[in-house]
Amino acid sequence: MPVADVYQAYLKKVERKGGNESDLVKVIGWLTGFDSKTLRKHVKDETSFKNFFKAAKVNPKAKLITGTICGVKIEEMDDPLMKKIRYMDKLVDELAKKFSCNMLSDISGDSSNQNSFCHEITPSTCG
Repeated sequence: MPVADVYQAYLKKVERKGGNESDLVKVIGWLTGFDSKTLRKHVKDETSFKNFFKAAKVNPKAKLITGTICGVKIEEMDDPLMKKIRYMDKLVDELAKKFSCNMLSDISGDSSNQNSFCHEITPSTCG
């Protein structure tokens, strides 16, 4: 499945809750290290999840993301690719639940605030 298919679903979810594509790009960028241009290229090119995450520099703080997606605890997943996909799912879910542009400001360039961002966007899921 290409990332583009899920990206559109993510975008609809975020927009329904009052967010916009820029907010979604910031969240995915925090996880993957992709800037908006790179992310948009992956979406346009319909990159597979395997190649998407192969090209990503997954944020080391992502391992702090826990919780249940589709009845499975993220921290108990064995498949590394599926775990990364579920990290992204969880971040987008939390963004949609607790939308606020202020919580996204922590990721705008200062990597020292990445742990703070994780705690703000996923207050019940980060350690």
